[in-house]
Amino acid sequence: MQRGYIETYPIKILLALNEAIGGKTNFTDFLLKNGYPELAALATSLRGGSDSVQWLFTHGFPQWAAFDSATHNDAKAIQWLQQHNFHLLNIWAAAVRNDSSAIQWLEDKNLKIFNMMAIRIRSFMEQQTFDVHKRRF
Repeated sequence: MQRGYIETYPIKILLALNEAIGGKTNFTDFLLKNGYPELAALATSLRGGSDSVQWLFTHGFPQWAAFDSATHNDAKAIQWLQQHNFHLLNIWAAAVRNDSSAIQWLEDKNLKIFNMMAIRIRSFMEQQTFDVHKRRF
């Protein structure tokens, strides 16, 4: 596993991430206790945790902060992901934004877990009100 590259994490860990994104704190705790603090921070960041965004930058995971911003269609974050060759994160962020070609790409590559997580993130985002003070990438 190459830490920081979402496609290298075991499926069990991605399933735990999906539950953590859904707000289940026992899965966030699981990620923390089992050596995946960056994914716990990502889940918290996606749910609006600005401290988590700072943690991601401080601990060498700017791609997760960029992904979080890219899910909100932040052009700078999308460009940063492209420039730094985080292709899957860019596609996943587009799937969160309900881009049909990104969703189809993930299906075609048998990466259904990312579509599952995209739906979970999109659902959470649609239930939130926009906070102009949330730090963007």
